Amino acid sequence: MPLEAPISPVAERVADLNRRYVHHAALDVLEHALFDPEVGRTAMVSSFGAESVVLLHMVSVIDRTTPILFLDTQMLFPETIEYQRELAQRLGLTVQVIRPDPTAVFLNDPNNRLHTTNPDACCNLRKTEPLERALAPFDAWVTGRKRFQGGGRAALDFFEAEGEKRIKINPLAHWTPGDVSDYMTNNRLPRHPLVAKGYPSIGCAPCTTRVATGEDPRAGRWRGQDKTECGIHFENGRIVRPQEAKS
Repeated sequence: MPLEAPISPVAERVADLNRRYVHHAALDVLEHALFDPEVGRTAMVSSFGAESVVLLHMVSVIDRTTPILFLDTQMLFPETIEYQRELAQRLGLTVQVIRPDPTAVFLNDPNNRLHTTNPDACCNLRKTEPLERALAPFDAWVTGRKRFQGGGRAALDFFEAEGEKRIKINPLAHWTPGDVSDYMTNNRLPRHPLVAKGYPSIGCAPCTTRVATGEDPRAGRWRGQDKTECGIHFENGRIVRPQEAKS
């Protein structure tokens, strides 16, 4: 049976959820979150990127009917599209492919060059706005963010309030890079093919470059620009950048 929409304020529910699940492991947090009435109707948002397979595998074990929202910006690497299809079939996932509004793209980025002049506007057009529409029916969404990724993620809790709209769930908040690698190895999960080619963090093709040995794993995202987040993590309709996030 689908969960009913919770009625108590988001901030109150988040505080209670973090209190109740503070000592739980990632799999327990995800499993409880998917069925907890205080969380409500939940979807997972996945980029099918370098580390996405961990949470996707967990969902396949807990409840394969969980909606997986996959943002096809129409500027992704072909390898990402193929990886998404492979994992969805292998794990039996329920994937909803989300794409930007074609009229909005025609009016604002007819030549697919907006990323060169205004990358924030491009991300808003191709990621933030489509995701906001897709998340409208849900009370919560699962993300793969982790504290070790730094910036505004360094103090992540398992549960966050996204204004008064919905809850963000971060089951892997406390995981280390070693935890991620070990889980993939122990469960014999397929890696994104671009990881072996020097892409430890994978976004849209025009805005992602290879990362040299010793560089931060996210150094290849928007290289040379004052930009570190795509903007899908927003609060009260506004993009939240790491330097703006509360510690």
